[in-house]
Amino acid sequence: MPNLADLDVGGKRVFLRCDLNVPLKDGSIKDDGRIKASLPTIQLLLKEGASIVIAAHLGRPKGVPAAEFSLAPVAKRLGELLGQEIIFTGELTGESIAKTAQALIPGQILLLENIRFDAAETSKDEAERLVFAKQLAELADVYVGDGFGAVHRKHASVFDLPQLLPHAAGLLIAAEVEVLKKLTQNPARPYGVVLGGAKVSDKLAVIENLLGKVDVLAIGGGMVFTFLAAQGKEIGTSLVEMEMIDTVKGLIHSAQAKGVKLVLPTDIVVGPSFSADALPTVVGVDAIPANQMGLDIGPESAAAFATEIEKCVTVFWNGPMGVFEFANFAAGTKVVAAALTKVSGISVVGGGDSAAAVRALGFADSDFGYISTGGGASLEYLEGKELPGLVALGL
Repeated sequence: MPNLADLDVGGKRVFLRCDLNVPLKDGSIKDDGRIKASLPTIQLLLKEGASIVIAAHLGRPKGVPAAEFSLAPVAKRLGELLGQEIIFTGELTGESIAKTAQALIPGQILLLENIRFDAAETSKDEAERLVFAKQLAELADVYVGDGFGAVHRKHASVFDLPQLLPHAAGLLIAAEVEVLKKLTQNPARPYGVVLGGAKVSDKLAVIENLLGKVDVLAIGGGMVFTFLAAQGKEIGTSLVEMEMIDTVKGLIHSAQAKGVKLVLPTDIVVGPSFSADALPTVVGVDAIPANQMGLDIGPESAAAFATEIEKCVTVFWNGPMGVFEFANFAAGTKVVAAALTKVSGISVVGGGDSAAAVRALGFADSDFGYISTGGGASLEYLEGKELPGLVALGL
């Protein structure tokens, strides 16, 4: 495994692939957690006498420049956190950016514009990606991969580029892999997983894979209503994937057959509409009104989830329990987060929404064993999939 400590970066230009995909609202960064998570590797490279060319993506601009997906706010925040100027020209390739990169002196940082502004970055055509990767390779002498949130993508800057330069994993990716190994290779037991978020279909593969490995599986969030519907319950106007009903019935049966304790809510906080102003009402799962939608797990369920979590030595959590952005429907997520802070072994918060939720609800990163920066990448790792970005780095 190529180790960053073994990579000679002194006096060299390092192409650093980061994950700076932060949530923005009206041009302002709502949660800078991913930027802060990139700092240790950046600071180490600077200490070793390197200059750095940083590449990252933001959102899904679909291969064309779009002002709302510019990394300009990220450049500003990164400069504030590091206490130095970040060179940002709003370009990706071309003679001008090549000259800027070549002129870097040790200690300087150049942040490229959103790497996904070029369609070749995400192209399924390997030849097209390789051409783009070769252009990027001309900007630096060595490559460091530290954007864990993108390692499940076979993209030019993640998969093709490291194969063109001497390379190593950054501190963040190395830490993420170490933590995920603890979740997949003989985890300390009892081992619990808490899954939330909107759709069962997004988490189906990871649920199927985890059913053979966990002791407790707790389901909340929007996806829980497909589970309740599969049990024949009335779910009102709640989010549901009707096409997943039979699949979910199979998952419930599989959990029983494998001795996995499947924890589902017994009460729900409902509202008449998806709105911050919606009046919350707590009802039993057998009494959801036809004209109401579930927007959070209820207090009885949250307490039960917390009890199960606190019994575990290893816990992985991905996905909020409700619409935590609305104060009336944030309690379930907050109770679950608080329970994770009491886990005696390791508690891992996985995914952008979960990480944003715990910070928005007043928790510090240090309250948890580990906060992962890559929701999709973490889930695919837990599914047992081979992640292209890790393969390219020799991990």
